Amino acid sequence: MNSNRAHAPWWIWPCILCALLQSCGVAKYVPGDQVLYTGGELSLNTTAPVKDRAELENELRSLLRPAPNSKFLGTRLGLYFHYRAQRKHPGFITKWLNKKVGQEPVYLSDVDPQRVREVLLNRLDNRGFFNSNVAVKMDSSARFVGIDYEIDLPQSYQVETYRLEGDSLPVVKAIADIMAQSAIEKGDRFDLQLLKYERERIDNALKQRGYYNFNPDFLIFEADTNAYQNKGFDLFLRLKRQVPQRALIPYEVDSIQVFPNYAVQDSAKTNQRTTVNGMDFFQDEVFFDPKKLSPYILMEEGQPYSAKKAALTSNRLSALGSYKFVNIQFKELDTTLAQGKSGKLLSSIYLSPLTKRSLRAELQLITKSNGFTGPGLGLTYTNRNLFRGGEVLSLSGNVSYATQLSPGDNSGLATIASGLKADLVFPRLVPFSPDRFRYAVPKTKISLGGDLLRRSDLYSLYSLNTSFGYTWQANRFVYHELNPLNVSYVNLADTSPEFDDLLENNPFLDSSFEQQFIAGLNYTFTYSELVDEDKDRPFFFSGSLDIAGNTLNLFSGNSTVLGLEYAQYARGDLDVRYYFKGRGEKTLVTRVYAGLGIPYGNSNNLPFVKQFFSGGPYSVRAFRIRALGPGSFDPATASANTFFDQSGNLQLEANVEYRFPIWSYLKGAVFADAGNVWLTDAVGLDDDSAGTGNALRDALNTQGRFGPDWYRELGIGVGFGLRVDIQNFVIRLDLASPVHVPYLPEDNRWMLPFSNTVDDDFMLNFAIGYPF
Repeated sequence: MNSNRAHAPWWIWPCILCALLQSCGVAKYVPGDQVLYTGGELSLNTTAPVKDRAELENELRSLLRPAPNSKFLGTRLGLYFHYRAQRKHPGFITKWLNKKVGQEPVYLSDVDPQRVREVLLNRLDNRGFFNSNVAVKMDSSARFVGIDYEIDLPQSYQVETYRLEGDSLPVVKAIADIMAQSAIEKGDRFDLQLLKYERERIDNALKQRGYYNFNPDFLIFEADTNAYQNKGFDLFLRLKRQVPQRALIPYEVDSIQVFPNYAVQDSAKTNQRTTVNGMDFFQDEVFFDPKKLSPYILMEEGQPYSAKKAALTSNRLSALGSYKFVNIQFKELDTTLAQGKSGKLLSSIYLSPLTKRSLRAELQLITKSNGFTGPGLGLTYTNRNLFRGGEVLSLSGNVSYATQLSPGDNSGLATIASGLKADLVFPRLVPFSPDRFRYAVPKTKISLGGDLLRRSDLYSLYSLNTSFGYTWQANRFVYHELNPLNVSYVNLADTSPEFDDLLENNPFLDSSFEQQFIAGLNYTFTYSELVDEDKDRPFFFSGSLDIAGNTLNLFSGNSTVLGLEYAQYARGDLDVRYYFKGRGEKTLVTRVYAGLGIPYGNSNNLPFVKQFFSGGPYSVRAFRIRALGPGSFDPATASANTFFDQSGNLQLEANVEYRFPIWSYLKGAVFADAGNVWLTDAVGLDDDSAGTGNALRDALNTQGRFGPDWYRELGIGVGFGLRVDIQNFVIRLDLASPVHVPYLPEDNRWMLPFSNTVDDDFMLNFAIGYPF
């Protein structure tokens, strides 16, 4: 809605920004005998098409040294603060800014263009472009100089054949089998990096076939160009001379010994030995049951040595949550090695436990968006090996008191909240064996909890919840979560006459406090390529399905269980993201989200906790949380005394964000968000409801329904933000402003951002973690 406040004209902000940037010029500070270096640029001149040209250019640009002083919004702020700090009396603030973001100047005298030229030529040789030419040219002005590197690329040398040379040794035959999956193909240009990768690939594959002592340095490539006139060559791979005998034979695991309760200062000596599945377990007293521990060890007696199985075993044992250190060592048992025979290895697994039991106390200060503030206390007890099988039991309790400190109608209201929760996590899928899951340790989680909320003398709200579910990771990219049992119950009690009157006159508030019994299952599938840090275009997809009430309806045959009505609905959502990674931690992220919930059977509406809402720091950031929708609905349409939480059963959202580094842990971002929620069915209220309720119903049915003009009802906003990112722990501050406000009259919905056109035009969001 329009505001009656006096607003500054929108154009004042660009003027202020331009003035600040102009004041940060550095040309006047550059010493008279120096020239500021502005960076290097390169251009490629070719006579034939170049495969992966863009990748080659990016690689060559990364060799241009040194890097020039960084720029932010066209201004060298770091250099500016450095120069300012050199004055006779710089002041405390200038000193502090120089310490945090200041940069030493990079002058032309710091650059060695001929050295850069030599590095470029060497890299081009490594990539198959022999006899290239690099010309160095200066692009200078009075105080600033850039260097251009013009590269003339000849035709590259290309592979014609790729063959293995050698005798009948078993290792040579194994290499021949491995070469069948080689990435080197006819037509590939000569590439030293590709050859290095091929050697490492062969070595890694041999390690899975038992060749414990093999090394990639034992392999050598040779190229022969004599048979070709068009820059083709034959590539040969062979073993170097005098390779040690122990590197040429495979090894097998002769025996496995495990120390489940090992301390670094221990000598690992004990007489208490238990043998399970061919493995010897040594522990003076049973810390971890050998029968429960053995399925996590993938190595087996008599099998060939496999580096992959050893690494997976280490990962699985670490994922149990019971150990702080996992150390797997191999020892050669044979002193004499003969050609044609396998060597023998002793595998020793040393496991150093975490502290089994811990108690943690937290003193909290709680603040909420509704103005309630107060202290809280949380206690957590953890047992990391409850049944000697890696089971983790966590018992937590909390209590808090909050009161409305700000003046207004709610001044003096107080809330007392308390809760108890128990989580039991098994490092396996009960009752399935962990042997079925080779990549990572699957987990079974059982939860039981209860909460009590007491709001002054108005009401008490009791809730109970329990769940049983599984989580497992199928491979590096795929993650599953399945909860076949998820039950929650919410009950309103001890209401005061004042609160009863409030519910009677506010049907939607009444519906949000209805007794709820929800029992169903939910499943989430996630595919994420973000774990692959070398991937330039990672993709992320997550989809979830939540179904409730079907099982209860099947067994009960009516709409109640234990005298309680239960909810029936189906709810699903999709989250798709695509990342474009550039140089220097620059990333463009795009995201599309869609969610839909359909009530049926016993339910006319989705339960309150299952509804969708839009706005806030993880959604459309130019609007307050739950301040958008449904559709073009404006709460001011109905009486001011009518309460309605702005939610819906359909949500659509799209986001785009450009992230870039500023200095050290400080990152920046500019973004645009669009989205809203809608209702797919007509809203019905009791005919006896108050007049305000009927007005609300009419407003929702005309403004909140999803229709063909849904795109005209999107809330759209833009903004920028700062983030402190320390090892993936992110503190985020975003400033956003609306561009399109769906609840305004159609002719007034579009506006300039940050122009003080509407209330809440500057929306500041503080949050933990990236929005997506």
